Amino acid sequence: MSDQTTAEPTADPAVDAPEMPEPQVRETAAHSIPGGLALLLTVLGVGLGIAAISVGGALSSGDNRSLTAPFAIAGAVLLIASFFCMTGVKMVAPGEARVIQLFGRYVGTIRTDGLRWVNPLTSARKISTRVRNHETAVLKVNDAYGNPIELAAIVVWKVDDTARALFEVDDFLEFVGTQTEAAVRHIAIEYPYDAHDEDGLSLRGNAEEITEKLALELTARVQAAGVQIIETRFSHLAYAPEIASAMLQRQQAGAVVAARQQIVEGAVGMVESALDRISEHGIVELDEERKAAMVSNLMVVLCGDRAAQPVLNTGSLYQ
Repeated sequence: MSDQTTAEPTADPAVDAPEMPEPQVRETAAHSIPGGLALLLTVLGVGLGIAAISVGGALSSGDNRSLTAPFAIAGAVLLIASFFCMTGVKMVAPGEARVIQLFGRYVGTIRTDGLRWVNPLTSARKISTRVRNHETAVLKVNDAYGNPIELAAIVVWKVDDTARALFEVDDFLEFVGTQTEAAVRHIAIEYPYDAHDEDGLSLRGNAEEITEKLALELTARVQAAGVQIIETRFSHLAYAPEIASAMLQRQQAGAVVAARQQIVEGAVGMVESALDRISEHGIVELDEERKAAMVSNLMVVLCGDRAAQPVLNTGSLYQ
């Protein structure tokens, strides 16, 4: 059987995460043989053992009574040995692994699915290697500006090193859950919910970049348990209820200012284009005063919240 190795998870050294101790054990492939052949041999041994005992019983009533005891003993030994060897047959389902221990010492892991046979003196612990989801509870933390926010995340992960998952930490499921919550809290206090400057990162505006940093930090935190982080995503992100109303007004005000700025920029361009076309085609000659009045009227029409009320001039242009 070829050796099975797992890739060592790597983390960015710049990530602010606790330094974990070096692992004392790493996953290796356990020596095993196909379980179907072993099961066939043990069943055959059971049959031969029963047959030997039966032959010994038949000889007890004949002239060969001296052969009764050897046949009976050999049959019993073969029967007991076959049943004992049969306990070494392990069934491994897809997406699972069996961690093999001999008198408490780790000897390897079986990842090949199907029936496998190992030393009957060993014990096997089943561990899932399937992809799993972990969703944190809604956490209430303060962001970088000190505003209380609510945050929750979903982490997609799987066991990459079965030996470290079972022997390096007490409970790898609880370990992943606790470290995920710690990483989410740490990321939340490093960045604001909304950045005041355009170049700054924020939880709401730069979710992709923030979740990548969360994945790197979480990888550094859980690599001691032999866990691989596949993906992280925020599942809930909002201001805390006590400040949600005030922050909503702030966001609405910012949106109004941004919209007004865009409207003004567009209106200035339209007025400039109108004056250029009037001058280019010689539609009417306007002095500086009338140009200023025209610009003022156009800006009122284009930037007003309500539809303009037209006023008809029945006199000349200057009356």
